[in-house]
Amino acid sequence: MVAKPLGSPGSAVQRPPYTRRVDERSGRRLARSTAIFSLATGVSRVMGLIREMVASYYFGVGGKINAFTIAFQVPNLFRALVADFALSAAFIPVFTELLERGDRKRAWRVASSLFWLVLLVLTGLTALFVLLAPWIISLFGNPGGDRQLAIGLSRVLFPIVVLLGVSGIVVGVLNSYERFTVPALSPVFWNLAIILGLVIGVPHTHTIDAKLYVYAVSILVGTLLQVLLPLPWLRGLDGSLRIVIDWRDPAVWRVLRLMVPVTLGLGLINFNAVVDSIFASRLIDPKLAPTAIDRAFRLYMLPQGIFSVAITTVLFPALARLAARDDRAGFRNTVALGLRQIAFLLIPAGAVSAVLAEPITRLIYERGAFQPSQTPIVAGALAAFSAGLFFNGAMLLLNRAFFSLQSNWIPTTVALGNLGLNAAFDAAFYRFGTWGIPLATSVVNIAGSAVLLVLMRRRLGRIEFGEIANSIGRIVVASAFVAGTAYGAWYGLDRAFGRSVAAQVLSVGVALVAATGVYLLASRALKVRELGALLALRSRLQRGET
Repeated sequence: MVAKPLGSPGSAVQRPPYTRRVDERSGRRLARSTAIFSLATGVSRVMGLIREMVASYYFGVGGKINAFTIAFQVPNLFRALVADFALSAAFIPVFTELLERGDRKRAWRVASSLFWLVLLVLTGLTALFVLLAPWIISLFGNPGGDRQLAIGLSRVLFPIVVLLGVSGIVVGVLNSYERFTVPALSPVFWNLAIILGLVIGVPHTHTIDAKLYVYAVSILVGTLLQVLLPLPWLRGLDGSLRIVIDWRDPAVWRVLRLMVPVTLGLGLINFNAVVDSIFASRLIDPKLAPTAIDRAFRLYMLPQGIFSVAITTVLFPALARLAARDDRAGFRNTVALGLRQIAFLLIPAGAVSAVLAEPITRLIYERGAFQPSQTPIVAGALAAFSAGLFFNGAMLLLNRAFFSLQSNWIPTTVALGNLGLNAAFDAAFYRFGTWGIPLATSVVNIAGSAVLLVLMRRRLGRIEFGEIANSIGRIVVASAFVAGTAYGAWYGLDRAFGRSVAAQVLSVGVALVAATGVYLLASRALKVRELGALLALRSRLQRGET
């Protein structure tokens, strides 16, 4: 039996509206889960930033590090296609539906079957890639001026696809049981392993090629740790993964069918990044542009990972449950709530990231092999990325909302349109220089989120457009004050104290603190409703409520 999707003919809400049905305790639990996951993800992202600082210190953004950037991007594309989120996006709605129906034994049998199927299939895919690596890398021309190095590094890195594939099932199970903290913290150890590998291994090698292989092996070891760490937390649940492959179970095939559009959609989204790298490597500068864009992307993903990934990860199982219960009102309210929360956090973050792009880039990266002349290039890319920060978060939530409804072909179709649009804008904007490629990405994010929102409204009948627009309008006004405050505070302190490391920490740190204070005051004055939710959450956490 398959639950009817929301908005389908003949579907009807069988329970009272969401706002009446969900009690105070479950609301507090969801808020607390979001806060804890955000904190855990924040720690992970900070560790990732430290990892990038260490890598930039040793390798900069010019030369053969660009061969590594391309080599890492290829398995990362396949990871997105068939592992990690592609698996969890298709798996969580089906697994959650079985749990909601009380069929826990079958749910765990489906999880076990998928675990071993993924392990077998991705191992075969890895072996195939090792053979085809020379032809795949040739698409990027001569990255870093050393195509053979890129081929060798990609072969070392490609097994992460297998590891993250099985991790997608484990994390999907934990998230279905609202266990978010451990999966969010495991990347901390991934980053730590890479940092230790670089700090210990690089000084003991004498060629740039050997140093880059140390980097690749460190990533592989870190990924293995990331997979193993969450496994003990499965023991406290009401089932376990077993050695079984029940390929005849219809639920197994339903997950695989749902994976097809998710895989295509993610493939199209991530293929945009491949297209970006092709333009950057072939038409801009193969020894600078790919890694400069990648370094900017890492900074751009810091607020994205802390805020929107946390919100969407916590809301995804809740949306899947609401879809399984056919609770249209609850589903609509949850999507609107998520969009407003993402806007509240990412619009000001994007504004600050844009106006402080150069001082942030200078503070984080400009040391060791990273030259001062490279700072404006990375900063320009970061500012261009920042324009689409909120819209990328909105797309992330709307994609998961459609996956919860098991309407996976809708975001896939949108992603197909975005692919053509991205290529067109890349062809037009690469003439601006390195920052033109991230600008194309931001424009595509704006267009994609708008289309997804319209399609979601058609699916649900309405989606609280008025309330969402009202909140965003107030947030944009508050963010304008934030941008002015951040730049003014930084500029004054930068002129007064100079650009030693301590002075940069002071000027950027004070600018961020001042911007945060002004944002809170402006949000209160403008009566931004999301501020009230944040303050209520803080009060509950201070009282120790769960």
